[in-house]
Amino acid sequence: MSNLFLRFITASILLPFFLFLLYANDISFYFLILSIFLISIYEINFLLKKNIVYFFILSTLIILFLFSLYKLRGNSDSDFYYLLWVMSVVWLSDIGGFLFGRLIKGPKLSKWSPNKTIAGFFGSIILGQFAFLVLYYCLKNSVIFNFKFFILQLSMTIFSVIGDLFFSFIKRKNNIKDYSNIFPGHGGLLDRTDGLIFVIIIAYLLRITNVY
Repeated sequence: MSNLFLRFITASILLPFFLFLLYANDISFYFLILSIFLISIYEINFLLKKNIVYFFILSTLIILFLFSLYKLRGNSDSDFYYLLWVMSVVWLSDIGGFLFGRLIKGPKLSKWSPNKTIAGFFGSIILGQFAFLVLYYCLKNSVIFNFKFFILQLSMTIFSVIGDLFFSFIKRKNNIKDYSNIFPGHGGLLDRTDGLIFVIIIAYLLRITNVY
């Protein structure tokens, strides 16, 4: 079984389950947050011996991420749709980066993440803009795509790439390929949420300052 197919199968199982718990917004959602925290801390515990500073930085990011995720979820359906929109920017950016990187190839974006290319970065920006369709259809056309949403999605895409590069930097500095291997074809939880962590934190800051 190819790694790409294995990743597809794993994502097809985990993503609907994750979205169900997110939408339910009951005790299962709190269980989800607790599980993410425990798994994430488990995946970075090797830094306790190797580099306590990195452990502190990543632990802080994880806590801020989960707090921001909890606050962004809110209590209404519209809160859920806005959160889904934010996450869709990251997911579509990842897909765009992967597709453009594979098809066009070209110069690498960074030595810390050898699979990322400059072409992939532009693919992330392009595909990430389609995330707005989540809001357009889920909120029954009550929001329109404008320059503000373009800048928001562009910014989130950039922060998603920065998050990916940052977590890759930590891995390369400590000579590991993945944070763990709990998800077949994907590696660890942090290998899949690296960009999302940065974006969720930024999205929460933008939300509480009424940017969107």
